Amino acid sequence: MRDDVPRAALAAVPPASRAFNPIALLAAASAKDRVASLLPIKYGRMSASPFAFFRGAAPLMAADLALLPNTKITAQLCGDAHVQNLGSFAAPDGKLVFDFNDFDETISGPFEWDVKRLAASLILAGRESGHRDTLCREAAETFVLSYCRAIDAFSREPVLDAARHQVHREQRVAPIHAALLQSQRARPADLLAKFTEVAAAGKRRFRNEPPLVRRITGKEARAVLDALPLYRKSLAPERRHLFDFFRPVDVGFKVVGTGSVGLRDYVVLLDGNGPRDPLFLQIKQEVCSAYSPFLPNARTPAHAGRRAAEGQRAIQPLSDLLLGWTTIGPHQYLVRQLNDHKGSIDINLLRGGGLKNLALVAGELLARGHARSGDACMIRGYCGSGEKMTRAVTDFAVAYADQTDADFASFIAAIKAGKIKAV
Repeated sequence: MRDDVPRAALAAVPPASRAFNPIALLAAASAKDRVASLLPIKYGRMSASPFAFFRGAAPLMAADLALLPNTKITAQLCGDAHVQNLGSFAAPDGKLVFDFNDFDETISGPFEWDVKRLAASLILAGRESGHRDTLCREAAETFVLSYCRAIDAFSREPVLDAARHQVHREQRVAPIHAALLQSQRARPADLLAKFTEVAAAGKRRFRNEPPLVRRITGKEARAVLDALPLYRKSLAPERRHLFDFFRPVDVGFKVVGTGSVGLRDYVVLLDGNGPRDPLFLQIKQEVCSAYSPFLPNARTPAHAGRRAAEGQRAIQPLSDLLLGWTTIGPHQYLVRQLNDHKGSIDINLLRGGGLKNLALVAGELLARGHARSGDACMIRGYCGSGEKMTRAVTDFAVAYADQTDADFASFIAAIKAGKIKAV
C-alpha cells in the first residue's frame, strides 16, 4: 500500500485550478434539503474568519480530498474532525469525558482524511488565536506524531483494551480543563432559564426569539411528538425504560452550529421526576455525509440519523445515554440530549502552549476512534515510525490552510458582490 500511495504523497494538495467552482459547490451542498431562509445565518457565521469558513466547508474539503490518491485503509471517519468538534460531555455513568462530539459527516472511509482535516484545522485555529506560523506547524506535527504513536501502541494491545482506552491528560491541558469546567456547570435545569418561560397556566414553554429559537405548535409539533415512539425503538431496552419515565411538555426549533445551520433542529422539553427534572431532547435532521458522493462503496445505513448514531458509537467508547434516531415526514433525524453537561473548546485558550497540548490529546483520541472502528495493525503498518507521515500531513495541512484562506477570500467577495446573502 505504501507503493501505491507513498507516505510522501500525502503532502499533495488539489490543483489550484480545480475542475469545479469551490463557492458554487459549497452553495449547492449547503442548500440541499435545508431550510432556505436560514442559510444567510450559516453564511454569516462562516464569514467570521477562515477557520469559521473551514468549519462550514466540509463538503468542499471532501471534494478536494477525493481528487487525491488515498490509502484505501478504512476506518469510521468522524468526517468533520476539527478542533472545535472536540468537547466534553456526560458519559452514561455521569462522569465527564472529553472526545469528539459531532458526527454529522461520519462514514467509513480512508483513515487519513480525518487526520488531514484535523491537522489543517490546527493550522487555521492557531492562526486565529494569534500563533506564529512556526508554532502552528509545530502543533500540527505534534498531532500527527501523537496519532501515529497511539496507533502503534493500540496495534500491540489486546483488542478490548485498545477499544476502551481512556485519555488521562485532560486536566493538565488548559483548553480541555476549561471545557470540563464548563461541563460541570452546565445542567439541564440551566436550559430552562435560557430557552423557556412560564406560561399563564404555570407550564413551561419555549421562548419565541426567531430566527434562532422559536416555539413550535399545532401540526408541526404533533409530528415531532409522534416521532418519539419510533425513536424509542432505537434505544437499548434498559434505556427505553429510563426514557419511559419522561413526558413531553413543549416543542421548540433551534438554530445550531455553523455547518449545521439550515438543517431542521427540533428540541423537546420533557419532565421526568417532576418539573424540576427537565430533559431536553435534540432532534436534529441528518442528510447524507458530505463524503458519500466520493465513497460509493461505503457500507452505511440508509437512514442518515442511524448512520450518525452508529458511527458515533463505533468511534467512541462512551456516548450519550439517549442517543438514537427517528423520522419525521420525509426527513431523517439523529436524537440526543441537548447540552447535557457539554463543554466546548475556547479558541482564546489555545494561546501559548494550549494549541500544542490540545494537539497531543487530539491525536490520541482520533487514533483510538480509528483503532476501534478500523484495523490498528493495518494503519500502523502504513504509518511506520510516524516521521514520514508527520512531515507529509503537516505539509498538506499548511498548504490546505493557505488554500482555505484563498477560498475564504473568494467567499467574502461573493458576499460583497451580492451572489451570496449573509447575515
